[in-house]
Amino acid sequence: MTNPAHVTIVTLGVEDLVAATAFYQRLGFVKSESASQDTISFFKAGGVVLSLYPRGAVAEDIGIEPTDISPGSVTLAQNLPSEADVDDFMTHAVGVGAKLLKPAQKAFWGGYSGYIADPDGHVWEVAFNPFLPLREDGSPVLAD
Repeated sequence: MTNPAHVTIVTLGVEDLVAATAFYQRLGFVKSESASQDTISFFKAGGVVLSLYPRGAVAEDIGIEPTDISPGSVTLAQNLPSEADVDDFMTHAVGVGAKLLKPAQKAFWGGYSGYIADPDGHVWEVAFNPFLPLREDGSPVLAD
């Protein structure tokens, strides 16, 4: 494996996206207007991106029932430079004990992603996002 392990995005499943977005802005997080959409909010959070996404949409993306997403559920994401890197990483992760939740595949939003869970059940999305450039160190570049 040639890419260093890192976290690029922390996604929080929320009940009310508008209210949650306003709360995080009040906390001092800076929303990326260019990356955010009506259905998702992205914030600069140091070396990672914090995203807020409706809890039901998180469950649908993973392929589980919304009742399986608890209010404290968090999906960690590692973005990689290519689809091949996603496949390699997921194979490696499963090989070292991760559980495959959803094989990597073309995603509705234009990228390529899959889901794994660590031995404690924490869910990770492993993705190639052609709309989110990565620096040499693997950290994401958000406009604004």
